[in-house]
Amino acid sequence: MPDATRHSHAFDPEIISDPEERARQEALNGLKQFDTVIKMVETFLDPERQPFKLRPSHLLQLHREALAGISNYAGNWRPSEIKIGGSRHTPPGAFEVPEKIEELCDYVNEEWSEKSPLHLASYVMWRLNWIHPFADGNGRTSRAVAYMVLCVKLGYILPGKKTIPAQIAENRTPYYKALEAADIAYKEGKIDLSAMKELLSSMLAKQLYEVHEDAKLGED
Repeated sequence: MPDATRHSHAFDPEIISDPEERARQEALNGLKQFDTVIKMVETFLDPERQPFKLRPSHLLQLHREALAGISNYAGNWRPSEIKIGGSRHTPPGAFEVPEKIEELCDYVNEEWSEKSPLHLASYVMWRLNWIHPFADGNGRTSRAVAYMVLCVKLGYILPGKKTIPAQIAENRTPYYKALEAADIAYKEGKIDLSAMKELLSSMLAKQLYEVHEDAKLGED
């Protein structure tokens, strides 16, 4: 079973060697990445735009925001093979990444009208992690893209400070278990996102519940 130690192993020369400085840069990048998610949602919901289509360039842009100043491969697909510590899944070879990403985008675009917001967000969250297209920052990028897809499909920016990505960052273990459950199902020839959908559903409820509680502050 995956645990809190799940992480990628790939060759990526360090730009920042000091752990504290790296942590500060990651935190700053996280804020910039979320700002970009919000700007993307606002842009994609513009009624004068063509209907939304998920593109590989969207994934690359959000990855670039997350890894700017941290990785030499920020905004680029990984150039080599990769392993995921704490997981039984072996991602596809580097040469397969662009095609697998196109397939991910095709699935979202083709199923856009038929599938629920939670299904599409869960699919993106799982499949992007399954492909593991980056040398680093796969989790951060998958959570950002999934949240963006969720908001666009719903038709509005979700309110609340304790967002789904923030909740996952606080406790990754349930998230890892949901990813592993989907990986196992896929090995058996099925797409079963039930664990991920249940997780995201509960986190969405918590995010919106806190908005409800904030609205009652100051009541007599």
